Parts: sequence; C-alpha cells; structure tokens
Amino acid sequence: MGHWAAGGRVVVVGSEGQLGGELCRQLGRRAVGLDLPAFDLTRPELVIDRIASIEPAVVVNAAAYTRVDQAEEEPDRCWAINATAVGHLVEACRRCGAVLVQVSTDYVFGGDATRRRPYGETDPPSPLGVYGRSKLAGEIEARRWPRHLIVRTCGLYGPPSSRSARNFVEAVLRLGQAGGVIRVVQDQVCSPTYTVHLARAMLFLAGTEAFGTYHVVNTGQTTWYGFAAAIFRLAGWPVDLEPITGAQYGLKAPRPGYSVLDTAKYHALPGCSAMPPWQDALEEYLRRRLPRIVGP
Repeated sequence: MGHWAAGGRVVVVGSEGQLGGELCRQLGRRAVGLDLPAFDLTRPELVIDRIASIEPAVVVNAAAYTRVDQAEEEPDRCWAINATAVGHLVEACRRCGAVLVQVSTDYVFGGDATRRRPYGETDPPSPLGVYGRSKLAGEIEARRWPRHLIVRTCGLYGPPSSRSARNFVEAVLRLGQAGGVIRVVQDQVCSPTYTVHLARAMLFLAGTEAFGTYHVVNTGQTTWYGFAAAIFRLAGWPVDLEPITGAQYGLKAPRPGYSVLDTAKYHALPGCSAMPPWQDALEEYLRRRLPRIVGP
C-alpha cells in the first residue's frame, strides 16, 4: 500500500468540482483541496511551489476543461488546462516524490466509427475533437513521471459540490418536472459512472501504486437516451422521451459513437473496489438524491 494510507496527505486539484469534492469527502482530513481562484493550474511557478510546500504523498488531478463544444472555439484555453498544466503537476510531483493520479476520459477514443467492442488500455487512441486531443496530450505529459496513474472514465454524475454544474441525471429530472417532450441523444454508446464509486476506486489505485493506465467506469453500456429512460423508470415518472441523433441536437464538437471502456485490467487487481453495473449505480444515486432534487 502507498504511504498515503498511513496518514500521508493527498492534494486534490479541482476540489470544488463534482469528482474532486467526492474525493475530498472520502479522504476526510487527509485531503488538501486546491482550486480556483487561489490555485490557477495555468501558472507553473504557483502550481509547483504550492504543491511542493504541502509535501503530499499523492496528487490527484480532478480539474479539467470539460466544455466539449466550447473547446472547439477556444482550443488554447482547453489545451492550457487539460495538457500543459499536467506538465506543471508532473514537475511538482517530481520535486516531492508524490504519486500523480491523472483523470482522463473515454473521449481519447472514437475515431473508429465501426467499433462495437469495449476499448482496452492498450488500444490506440483516436480522439475526434479538441477536448479529446487535449486530454490525450495530458496523458502524455503524465507519463513523463514514472509514479503516475492515468484513470480513464466516462459520463460522471454524483453529489453536487459548491461549484459543479448540474449533472446529466439531475438535468433530465428537472426537464421531467417541467413537462413536455424530452429529446435525448441515442447514437452515443458509453458507460455513465457514479463519482462515489470512481473516487473509491481511484484511492484504491493510489494505495497500490500499481502504476500505469486504467479504465474505471461503472460496468455495462447504454446510450444517453437509454440512461434517461432508466432514470425516469427508477424515479417512477411517466415522461415523453424522444430519441434523437447528436446532429439533430445540434452538437458542435464531434463525439464518439462508441466509447465503452473495458475495466478488466482494473478488476484483476487483488482487493480492488469493484465497479458495479451502471444500473445499480444509478439506483444507488437516486435513492440518495431524488428526495433532494424533487424537494418538498
């Protein structure tokens, strides 16, 4: 086990986001959360000096530029956060010997339009847009430090933090409350993932120090339309759902038609925290969150 498990501190970059907030909740007092405005990933001296002063055992980078469509219009900003800034974190980890856990995405794949088999860690990446290319470049930066873990995941949802945007589950439930036809994309196949399960798996990986790249998602696959249908079925809400294509929705950036990730490598690790099927994860989330979403 990594020495963070014995009390070492864990820096969580992007601590005000959905995943970062969940990591901090699970870590408790061991977490040192860093985020904007005080911590700007694009300022290398600030990043390196601040992290080195903490002397953490682990640095988790849960910060990212995730506005996939907007990235096409401001690629420099996207690249600065998702790629260049990872190099700053590498230098910080090198200075204090910390493990770097870099969160990546299923969007590093997607170029194979005929693909219908889950992607493994050794499959060649083929990103379609600026966002996916920037995250792949971030992976390349992370690999410059031997003590790295790259965790590719997909479609995150979980308890909101102070700064995180509304996730897909809560967004479609709000639409259901408003009434009318709800149009949801059906030509993107993926594995939506619950941040509570992902954070647990990431901290397990950091403890093993089994360095390398891992795919960690809730298992199984669905479309966003299928996911929305499951949300309303579990909530017990009769709604009018209409399946559409990404082109009909008006998405600016290209998305993978199929980006399911194979978790076999992660699940082969002895003692790992298993990732449940996406249906079970969604049911667990709705049990916890639905009363708060609906309100009195």
